[in-house]
Amino acid sequence: MADFEINGRRVGPDHPPYVIAEACINHEGDIRIAREMVFHARAAGADAIKFQLHVLDDEMLRDAPQSANFDDPLYDTLDRTNLSIAEHLELKALCEHIGIDYLCTPFSAASADLLATQIGVPAYKVGSGECTNHPLQRHIAGKGKPMIVSTGMTELGEVDETVAVLRATGTPFALTHCVSAYPCPYDRVNLGVIPIYAERYGVPIGLSDHSIGIYTSLGAVALGACIIEKHFSLDRTLPGPDHKSSIEPDELRELARGARAVWEARGAERTIFPEEKEIVAWARESVVSVKPIAKGATITADMVSVKRPSPGPGVIPAKDLEAVIGQTAAADIGPDRQVLWADIGR
Repeated sequence: MADFEINGRRVGPDHPPYVIAEACINHEGDIRIAREMVFHARAAGADAIKFQLHVLDDEMLRDAPQSANFDDPLYDTLDRTNLSIAEHLELKALCEHIGIDYLCTPFSAASADLLATQIGVPAYKVGSGECTNHPLQRHIAGKGKPMIVSTGMTELGEVDETVAVLRATGTPFALTHCVSAYPCPYDRVNLGVIPIYAERYGVPIGLSDHSIGIYTSLGAVALGACIIEKHFSLDRTLPGPDHKSSIEPDELRELARGARAVWEARGAERTIFPEEKEIVAWARESVVSVKPIAKGATITADMVSVKRPSPGPGVIPAKDLEAVIGQTAAADIGPDRQVLWADIGR
């Protein structure tokens, strides 16, 4: 599976999940809140914090409809919360100073151009609404940076088409499985799509998660997600379209830690590990006598049992209890001791 770099950080199945704190418009257009979100995301251990850049008249008509999570018209909400180029540059400089990647989503060719020429990003995150916008996908791919493309609100055939478009550009990319519901019910998350994408497309696959809490994000890592994007808010009770489907700083910290832990736990080797060997010595059982057994006696079921500790040299393991019953004792066997193979003439 092809992987790629974001600011020198490898992204792919052989590397810890790349965790993106999606600030979206949860800063409500207030640069002070946006700056605070950067600090909290870095402290929580996220790899990146992602903002949005809108050139509204290039991306939508003023009468575009709104979904139920918006209280005000979509255009007005985005206009009110849109950060300026200067503010984005301030946030990017802060990210670089404290050591977290600055990412930003463009929603049109004009915003992609601004990110390329005036701000600069190490990679482009493309939202689900633009997944089937092939002209924009080609335009962003032409910037020569890796792309992370969300696939909410699509059928599998549409994802196939977008992948074909991206492959033709030669630009490295990842896909994130996504269900564009805010918040997304657990029974709509469909984490099983992640391994399907991985096998079908052979690129890094992630989850852009809109469900409540961090459970499904951690489950996604167990299924191979290389990228986790999660809406992030300083206070989930604030008004706004995305707060209810967001996690707060403490949850983001648990997500970053948990994603790494689950990734480390994904191995598929079935063996006795070195850390287990000292436990084997007391945790496994061996065949023991439960009463005195005289030399020459036929060993019956009431004479033997299985107890800890584990077999040592010449000791009979618990799995061979049935092989002992019916044998003739080759020597006197005292009560309450491990039975040796030599005790039954083997």
